[in-house]
Amino acid sequence: MSYRISASIALGIMLLAGVAWAHHNMSALYDFNNRVAMTGTLTKFDWRNPHIELIVDAKGDKDQMETWTLEGPPPSFFRNRDVAKSDFEGAFGKSVSFEASRARDGSKAGLLRTMTLPGGKVVSACPQNC
Repeated sequence: MSYRISASIALGIMLLAGVAWAHHNMSALYDFNNRVAMTGTLTKFDWRNPHIELIVDAKGDKDQMETWTLEGPPPSFFRNRDVAKSDFEGAFGKSVSFEASRARDGSKAGLLRTMTLPGGKVVSACPQNC
């Protein structure tokens, strides 16, 4: 009996450690005081846990196309705020505006704060990402 209890406890600890390892500290990756605001075309999105990912092609400072990768909260965060996957599907290939906290490594990546979809719907990742 004690073997089963010990094995169950060990398994539980390993599962919790895996979950903790998979999640990362947003303030370590993104600078909340360094914001970027751009307009571009939503070219791809990945609507799954633990965070959604949005890919936007936008013109940079020198009018060159830049591909931005934006990380957002999980789908459940948006569902609770009346934002659905279909809202992003409808914006695919169309112009969107976004504001994000820029990645600390200077790459073309950011933590989504807000995005304005075609038709004017504003999707906010706040208060989670703000």
